[in-house]
Amino acid sequence: MSEESPEPSGGAVEQGAGQPGAGEPAAAQPGAGAQDAGAQDVGGQDAGGPGAGRHDWEVPWIEAIGSGRPERARLAAEFGEGFRKTNSLMQLMGQAAADRIGLNATDLNCLNILSFSGEMTAGDLARETGLTTASITGVADRLEEAGYVRRERDPKDRRRVVIRLVLESALRDVAPVFLPLVQSWQGVVARYTDDELRLIVEFYGQMEQVIRDHLIRLRGPAGPGGLAGPGNPAGPGTPPGQADR
Repeated sequence: MSEESPEPSGGAVEQGAGQPGAGEPAAAQPGAGAQDAGAQDVGGQDAGGPGAGRHDWEVPWIEAIGSGRPERARLAAEFGEGFRKTNSLMQLMGQAAADRIGLNATDLNCLNILSFSGEMTAGDLARETGLTTASITGVADRLEEAGYVRRERDPKDRRRVVIRLVLESALRDVAPVFLPLVQSWQGVVARYTDDELRLIVEFYGQMEQVIRDHLIRLRGPAGPGGLAGPGNPAGPGTPPGQADR
């Protein structure tokens, strides 16, 4: 199963990966400041053309993610850029995989979230995805019709209906689409020691929490200034702890 995904099998992924600079690490000279990184000609002409491995677009907000010593600023900027590129490619991958499987991207993402626990109520899935319960009903209808889930009464509470993953169908239709990507990931993983992998796993855990926190912030009502405040998802006008009530 995916998460958020497969060997690039759709045209959208290939096109996205083929854009100038896409999927390539930035290689600004060590010690280069924000102005140096942002002064590249659009299209990477001064770096030998697209794909030369240097910034080929201006990043006027680079100071927001790169500050301090020049080397630290460069690494912080490349970290932020790499995260954004990976996120964009994963979205393209999810769409390409959904197209190959015959689902829409939202339904495939819901199926992926459901795969972590195997079953969820419609309310739980709605909270996890940020979709309305009415939208989740439509998702469940389509996935059930396709044979990937089934609705069942909770044996512990007959009032509750759970959406349960049909593992056999997922393994038959979905897993093969993602298998080449998983195999490629395993090849990358093999290059690292156990200690290095523990560090990477810890990093993923921290980033997951950061993203979850900001999902709450973005889904909450905006404050007086139009933005929710850090640690206060519903915005400056809402006392901390009240946002989820």
